[in-house]
Amino acid sequence: MSHTKVDSRDVEPIADGLRFLRDPLDCEKLGVSVLEADPGWTGKEHDHAEDGQEEVYVLLDGSATVTVDGEDVSLESGEALRISPDATRQIRNGDTESTFVLVGASGE
Repeated sequence: MSHTKVDSRDVEPIADGLRFLRDPLDCEKLGVSVLEADPGWTGKEHDHAEDGQEEVYVLLDGSATVTVDGEDVSLESGEALRISPDATRQIRNGDTESTFVLVGASGE
């Protein structure tokens, strides 16, 4: 089939409102997730140096800070942030609920 459609709200969240859509969408090379973060939520610091995954975080609603290699990058609704695979990153949500679309793919 040339396309797959999924309602992200039907995908069971793995933790704290994070829904991985890669498998339900049958993606082969692209990871897509939706994150609905509660006020004050903080994500896990991590990088993708081992798997080479470049990521883009799109903030659809709310405000948040993403710490990239120790530098705080403020995001407001409608803004997007690209992060290289070897950079550490951690999302810290602001004072209201926020909704992100997180997209990642390796260079292979």
